Amino acid sequence: MKKKLFLLVFTMLLCKANAQGEQIQIETQNTALILKAGKNGVLYQSYLGTKLRDNSGYNVVSKESTKSFVVNDGNPLVNLRHQAYPTFGTENLFEPAIRMTHNDGNPSLELNYVNHSTQKLDANTTETIIKLKDPVYPVEVTLHYKAFYNENTIEQWTEIVHHEKKPVMLYNYASSMLHFDADHYWLTQFHGDWAKEARMQESELTSGTKIIDSKLGVRTDMYQTPVFFLSLNAKANENSGELVAGTIAWSGNFKFTFELDNKNSLRISSGINPFASEYNLEPGRVFTTPSFIYTFSNKGKGQASRNLHSWAKKYGVKDGEKSRLTLLNNWETTFFNFDEKKLTDMFADSKTLGVDMFLLDDGWFGNKYPRSGDKSGLGDWQATKTKLPNGIGFLMQEAEKTGIKFGIWIEPEMVNPKSELYEKHPDWVLKLPNRPESYYRTQLVLDLCNPQVQDFVFKTVDDIMQTKQGVAFFKWDCNRMMTNAYSAYLKNQQSHLFIEYTRGLYKVLDRIKMKYPNLPMMLCAGGGGRTDYGLLQYFTEFWASDNTDPFNRVFIQWGYSQFFPAFSICNHVTSWGNQSIKFKTDVAMMGKLGFDINVKELKEKELKYCQEAVANYKRLSPVIWHGDLYRMISPYDESRAVLMYVNESKSKAVLFSYTLHPLYDPQYNAVRFQGLDPNKTYKVEEINLMPEAKKSVEESGESFTGDYLMNVGLRVSSSKVESSVVLEITEL
Repeated sequence: MKKKLFLLVFTMLLCKANAQGEQIQIETQNTALILKAGKNGVLYQSYLGTKLRDNSGYNVVSKESTKSFVVNDGNPLVNLRHQAYPTFGTENLFEPAIRMTHNDGNPSLELNYVNHSTQKLDANTTETIIKLKDPVYPVEVTLHYKAFYNENTIEQWTEIVHHEKKPVMLYNYASSMLHFDADHYWLTQFHGDWAKEARMQESELTSGTKIIDSKLGVRTDMYQTPVFFLSLNAKANENSGELVAGTIAWSGNFKFTFELDNKNSLRISSGINPFASEYNLEPGRVFTTPSFIYTFSNKGKGQASRNLHSWAKKYGVKDGEKSRLTLLNNWETTFFNFDEKKLTDMFADSKTLGVDMFLLDDGWFGNKYPRSGDKSGLGDWQATKTKLPNGIGFLMQEAEKTGIKFGIWIEPEMVNPKSELYEKHPDWVLKLPNRPESYYRTQLVLDLCNPQVQDFVFKTVDDIMQTKQGVAFFKWDCNRMMTNAYSAYLKNQQSHLFIEYTRGLYKVLDRIKMKYPNLPMMLCAGGGGRTDYGLLQYFTEFWASDNTDPFNRVFIQWGYSQFFPAFSICNHVTSWGNQSIKFKTDVAMMGKLGFDINVKELKEKELKYCQEAVANYKRLSPVIWHGDLYRMISPYDESRAVLMYVNESKSKAVLFSYTLHPLYDPQYNAVRFQGLDPNKTYKVEEINLMPEAKKSVEESGESFTGDYLMNVGLRVSSSKVESSVVLEITEL
């Protein structure tokens, strides 16, 4: 016994001795995260902020001190007192990153630094892997940091594994823990509900804990979008201030915890929400957390957004560097009431409008229980014979003859009780034993923890793709959150449900992506109920909100633009609102343009305007989708919104100005442009004008230097309620 104890103590001392002085630099072009193993063997975060020119500066901020803490004035720098991945049960007094109970009932964990490695994955990407280990129990935690040099973005996640004889219970399993020391902290969160998604709200953090989370299982972003800005010392604005922008690549329950301690230090924990999700981890099995993605900016929120947009284009969104399809959707024209002739007539409307694709929405499936409303048919993915006697293959052929592509709506994770699927497989749904079934939108959630259900959902897509030449596009919907949260498949491991459901969904989407790698899909969830980089690796875009009133959409799209690039945010021109077709279209052109209108009801001038606007959009879409976004005037600050996109070479830009609800004739001041080259000369031309309409911008057609446009500016806003101006800016 004494010999074993001696070996254990010797191993602990050796591990700590080897760890002393190890400093780990994780850097991008402008940002540095510095970690260091202390004399006690524990890994600490010693610096997160602007990259220093001289590496010796990191040694100063990482210097161990006999004082309880050291703060470097005015900067988000800390000394060795902030554990990089704090545990529970020993000396940590605050929120832990990890908490577990061992086989012997011991609820504590210690993690000492073992080693680290850094490798370049490509010219732009470096991954640092840090191994931590409990000196007593056979538990290992591996921290992963992937740094994207040009995008100034870091992706961080954690792997947990143990080799005890029986499963251990995990209670907390954060993806990351970040630390800051500042005088003040300002949190910008994005909250809402159906039809009012991604509304921005900023507040100063005070002592204690602030939590942003979701417990909804699916449609998780219904109330809180999983993103945030954290400003240091003072409120950051678009062009100045220090801040971190963060988001989680997870499509289930998430949790951000902001804890301000007794020393005015802030720790941010990010990851899966452990609520009702204690996890029995089997020996040897690796528990991998989702990625936390973040960027540090010392030039305000605008630069943070551009960093994330640039990252998303290359790494975060499926086919982010490829083009997108403009479309006409039938939903608001027909709702559930259509047949083959109505649809094929709309193919011709799509061609007339000039869009790329026709999208068939809800209501095309079910035979024993035809889908004539939202109460039946969901889960029975066969074309309704009374509506579509020749099947969807016929529609594909007719669309091809018309010269457009054909897309289709599905909601494969859900089922109506009034369906053949439910009659055959009542055990495939999530529902509580000994409780009445609880419905939302008259439907239930299928149990994607079950591999048989995963096979069914994959087959739903695969069968449609096997019809004739296959569809060109899927709109994948999800119209309810998770209640009845019980899986018959999981049996006595119900606390795994929220995690295994999301993993099951990813397994299905992995199979789809592998078999149909070039298939574009829209992510939809009763509006913007799913907007995260976990699912966007499988989807080319997302539906931002069912609210398409353009006044409200300015705020919704403004909110999403903080974290998601324009090409990923779907905006449609619809019958919502009583604004002009020009205002509706100009607002929709801020992102990925689509239409959901009855083209035949458009007046001659309206149709001509739409055709010209679609042509302009297709010509300018590379700038809108992939250019740098500059938000100049916020609708939260004034009764207008002004933003512009500038391409990489600064040779082309598009400016959008939306006047909302001014109280009186506002006589708006000139707006200073951003992102142009001061040494270049640009022609400014107002486009998207109604036939025979006068131009709103007097200087339209004139030329100016970038220097003039950025330092003097132009009057770009109309004074009329709910009006818009679009400017094309071209280098001469």
